Amino acid sequence: MKHERPGIELSGQPFGFAEMVRIGSGRVALSASATGMARVEIARSVVEEAIQAGIPVYGSTTGVGAMKDVEWSAEELDTFNLGLVRAHHFGTGTPFSSAVVRNAMAIRVNTALTGQVGCTPELIETYLRLLRADLIPLVRRTGSIGCADIGLMGQIGAVLTGVGEAVYRGKRMQAADAFRAAGLEPVTMAPRDSLASLSINAVSFAAAAEATRNAAASIRVLLATGMMAAGALGASRDPWRAVRHVGTPREALIGSWLCNASDAWEWPVATHVQDPLSLRMIAQVFGAVIENLLSTGHKILAATGRSDDNPVVVEGRVMTSGGSLPLDVTILLESAALCMAHAARNAFNRCVLLGNGQRRDLPVNLVPPGRIATGFGPIIKLAGEIFSRVLSMSNPVSAQSLVVAAGLEDEAAFLPLVIERFERQMQALKRLAALEALLAAQAADILGDRPEGVAGMIYDVVRKHADFYTVDRPLSAEVEAIEEELGSDEFASKLIEQVPIAAFDDFFALGSLERIERRLTQDALVI
Repeated sequence: MKHERPGIELSGQPFGFAEMVRIGSGRVALSASATGMARVEIARSVVEEAIQAGIPVYGSTTGVGAMKDVEWSAEELDTFNLGLVRAHHFGTGTPFSSAVVRNAMAIRVNTALTGQVGCTPELIETYLRLLRADLIPLVRRTGSIGCADIGLMGQIGAVLTGVGEAVYRGKRMQAADAFRAAGLEPVTMAPRDSLASLSINAVSFAAAAEATRNAAASIRVLLATGMMAAGALGASRDPWRAVRHVGTPREALIGSWLCNASDAWEWPVATHVQDPLSLRMIAQVFGAVIENLLSTGHKILAATGRSDDNPVVVEGRVMTSGGSLPLDVTILLESAALCMAHAARNAFNRCVLLGNGQRRDLPVNLVPPGRIATGFGPIIKLAGEIFSRVLSMSNPVSAQSLVVAAGLEDEAAFLPLVIERFERQMQALKRLAALEALLAAQAADILGDRPEGVAGMIYDVVRKHADFYTVDRPLSAEVEAIEEELGSDEFASKLIEQVPIAAFDDFFALGSLERIERRLTQDALVI
């Protein structure tokens, strides 16, 4: 009998990474809890009472931004609310993945279930209906200064009204055509629903979660290639043993992993009393990195269960709010970008050591003895370029000055830009890991080492795509093939199975969707 995957009931509580991976896959049904919907109805009644009493409600009976003092008559409200979401469909550029958009829609529903938004229950049902039908708005990624994703969420809101573009069952088309194909009808935006559809940071939080999870996976691979390179260079493992006693908890965690992951390999005899810092301090560098990533991940997840709307419904009133500035998430993500630069420098330094002929009598540029070749000297320059690329994207941008909307909007976090730069760092780190793996495999073969365990897994990936280097040849396609396989969810699952870092791997739900669901099933069996 086919096993049916359990659905996810949204209740206003923060998500976990495993839930977000499952939601993003589009392979799980979403529903709203009865308690959450009851809170939505109570908050809606507060908004409707305020409107009926003639109290101006920002973005519901008044304009927004510089037009906040313009009040609309009852006869004008339908036109205004329809136009509001459509006016904010101004994003441009490469679209986000459907996985990010699915999670953004789920975050919008989930934060509304806190009962602090004031939208209609019908709006919640509309989001869920589109998700069930796999009708996913196309969201171009440039269009938010990080103070509510109005130009990003506006693309979702506009699709709800039947305009813009959508992806229906994997095919990109006009929103109106997608609704017809799905047998659905566009919605009419009620007062408050329009602003609730766009004045939040749900796309940024969804994209930040995906980027941070990808960073966690990239760091896991880079840690493994660093261990393999250290072995090829004949590094002493004593600093890794020592850090388990004198380091921070995260450093000790990494030191333990390095020792455990290298135990399966007949570790090459160390040839130096004092190794270079890039070998001794792997635990310190990666300990700091994972500490930051865990803090960043927790902060992002917390944002999936709180209302960052303006206005909000609290204390039985509709109140203006400043909650749409995601500065807490942004600053931590910027610090994560700085951590990536440290990880990249650590890996680049080992690449230089592998090719400079100073360790274990390795030949310069890893050219085998007796061969006439340029070898890996040029590709080490590529490693340097990648490190510089990662470093160049680590400078903070969130404190830039920007004043818009007649001076009313003078704070911004630029979270989408921070995320985009962070994603580009991840792409670079994956390539750097591939280069370090390629160089370490060449060194191991020259010296006659036989990597086993985690190092053996990496060695096998390298030799699957790149032969032992004896004569000069093009390396571009080989590097990219190694990068793709080492960066895959399947390889991450194998790496975790070999030597896990449970507190890290499970928090970020690393590996394939099948591994995640298998763990969820196992956890459900624990009594």
